[in-house]
Amino acid sequence: MKKITTLAMALGLTACLAACSTSGATTLSSSAQEDTPTTISIPTLNANKTETTVDVVYDPQRIAVLDMASLDILDALGVGDRVVGSASTSMDYLQSYMTDSVANLGTIKEADLEAIMACDPDVIFIGGRLAESYDALSEIAPVIYLSVDTEVGVIESVSNNARTVASLFGLESQVDTLVSGFEARIDALSQAAQGQTAIVGMVTSGSFNILGNDGRCSIIGREIGFENIGVDNTLSTSTHGNEASFEFVVEKNPNYIFVLDRDAAIATEGAKLAQEIMENELVMGTDAYQNGHIVYLSHPSVWYTAEGGITALDLMLQDLEQEILA
Repeated sequence: MKKITTLAMALGLTACLAACSTSGATTLSSSAQEDTPTTISIPTLNANKTETTVDVVYDPQRIAVLDMASLDILDALGVGDRVVGSASTSMDYLQSYMTDSVANLGTIKEADLEAIMACDPDVIFIGGRLAESYDALSEIAPVIYLSVDTEVGVIESVSNNARTVASLFGLESQVDTLVSGFEARIDALSQAAQGQTAIVGMVTSGSFNILGNDGRCSIIGREIGFENIGVDNTLSTSTHGNEASFEFVVEKNPNYIFVLDRDAAIATEGAKLAQEIMENELVMGTDAYQNGHIVYLSHPSVWYTAEGGITALDLMLQDLEQEILA
């Protein structure tokens, strides 16, 4: 990472400073100010992805976000006007933050440190792709790094993370309403999943990678309850899964095949559609294909880059409901 200078950086970032000038500051009455804490201790992960806490100014007015799940939660809580800078995203439901009034801070994989510093944030939100930048970002402002814990499940992770974010603003009472209905939707999907086997995979660069219950799409096997028969519990699949042959898929012959199209998720130019790759002579002989049970997840970018948000979870469940409960 390049060394950040002072005067040269400030002179070169006039445009970003202008973009970062917007703040959703609120005025508290004198009595409210007396009862309001100055800072709050927030649970977070650190650069080593281990649990720690960080002290953050209470009710922050200037927020930098480099994690789409966190931006999703902030938006749902109604404090999106505090966001002075954001990573870029193609997600439709977050396009109101891709404007000139919100500074572009890079991507969820590569932060623009100078742009972040110019925004003078009270707090910075990141996801797992920026864990290695945690210490550098912490030199600018307190960093909150939240993630989905597949051991406890996506639903509980979303609820826990939403409460963590809400506690910054004293908005914890809103969380139950925001997550209400998710458990009932999971229960309905679980009824349909009883006794059903599945292979969960990701198409990437023409290959089919098997996903387990320890990373992306874990909600399908862990919470909804499909028996994920592609899993080898001795191997980690938490990043991009493990490459498998279509002969393996035929051998397992699952009732359902769930497909995440990574190339579509990241808009890979010239890539084949997942359906073109999956519907080959071998796969077309499986029970899943014969019964119309190959499920192409309709919002791949959400599954791949935004899992953990309120709206993201709604869209993920919609993708499953429209194929399983229809």
